[in-house]
Amino acid sequence: MKKRSNKKKIFGSKDRPRLVVFRSLTNIYGQLVDDSSEKTIVGASSLSKEIQAELKKSKNKTESSKIVGKFLAQRAKDKKIKKVIFDRNGYAYHGRIKALAEGAREGGLEF
Repeated sequence: MKKRSNKKKIFGSKDRPRLVVFRSLTNIYGQLVDDSSEKTIVGASSLSKEIQAELKKSKNKTESSKIVGKFLAQRAKDKKIKKVIFDRNGYAYHGRIKALAEGAREGGLEF
């Protein structure tokens, strides 16, 4: 229910896409979505091959989430995206979700 009511308020466009976060027990995923054309622009997760070496050095899943956030921000910069709308997907802004958001901010995304 909470997820559905948030979707009514949050809408990503081409110039300001929606940063959607999904959290499973072992991994975390983030993607930038353009809702007007219904396409994913950029995606990153803790399964991305480019950051596996960094993720092995992290002590816990929260640190891994921060690394994923920075990597997602770097990919967004390559596509010339700076401003996004954060969609926490019904999760509390705490722990791994917060770490991903902080990593994305450190990487240069604004929200």
